[in-house]
Amino acid sequence: MPSADAGARLRYHQLHRLGRAGWGRALLGVLGMVVALLLVVPGLLVQGYDLIGEPYGQDSIDPLTPVGLVVVCLSLAAAVPVVILATRLAQALDGGWVASVVGRIRWRWLLVCVVLSVVALGAALAVAMVLPESGGAAVDGGVNEMTDRTVAFALIVLLLIPLQAAGEEYAFRGYLTQAVGGVVPGRVGTAVAVGVPALLFALAHGVQDPPVFIDRFAFGLVAGALVIVTGGLEAGIAMHVLNNWAFFGLSLLFGDITEALAPVAGTWWLLPGTLVQSLTYLGLVAWIARRRRLETSAPVGVLEAKRPRV
Repeated sequence: MPSADAGARLRYHQLHRLGRAGWGRALLGVLGMVVALLLVVPGLLVQGYDLIGEPYGQDSIDPLTPVGLVVVCLSLAAAVPVVILATRLAQALDGGWVASVVGRIRWRWLLVCVVLSVVALGAALAVAMVLPESGGAAVDGGVNEMTDRTVAFALIVLLLIPLQAAGEEYAFRGYLTQAVGGVVPGRVGTAVAVGVPALLFALAHGVQDPPVFIDRFAFGLVAGALVIVTGGLEAGIAMHVLNNWAFFGLSLLFGDITEALAPVAGTWWLLPGTLVQSLTYLGLVAWIARRRRLETSAPVGVLEAKRPRV
């Protein structure tokens, strides 16, 4: 039970304190989430597809096939229900509090963030155009041939990348942020709740060049800060979706989508665009959120009234 009185307020990263908080519960929830997303869900998807006879081709990520990309996207998208279940079982809290401090996704605010993320991405692309090189995936100027395989990849990217991005945000900026913030108090808790998920997010992408690692770590820091500033996952989801759409789209048009799935190489010229995009987006979202008087915390009394009985 929370130690705060009913008139107190909890910010996004503190919401686990209302339920069954503590290191043991936090570690249990994280362990369950990791096992489900790395072993259970991918295993079920792959085995299920094999059992029906691979009707749409081979499930492969090297080289990447359309079915392979579907499996990857759905495995990551599964983080949304997995996180909701982990929150319910480990912390005895309604899964809606992972979305935001109002207990749900704020769809109008999400649409506003999509527009702002387009502006920030445009600023980053403008900077990239004047740099000596892109710093990331090579774009040689030649457009790839349009084939049935390309169309299949394009449809998968369009339809499933938003689910994949939302899943990653629920896992890293959602459950991990709240798990850390629920056990580490004060301003230190706020900083750690942003920094630890950002670091784990970057490490989760495997071996990579230092500029690519820093790029992903910076993304995690900005997305984590936005969760605290806005009281929900909407801003991070919008930025994540637009980034992935742009990257996969450019790879389909000019590069190799197999390399786009897990890019590990890059130069330091990658970072100026990242810095411009991140700071632009962070500033715009924070400014608009203040003007809209967006809820960034929730009264303990309201949360207690909605806490599920177990």
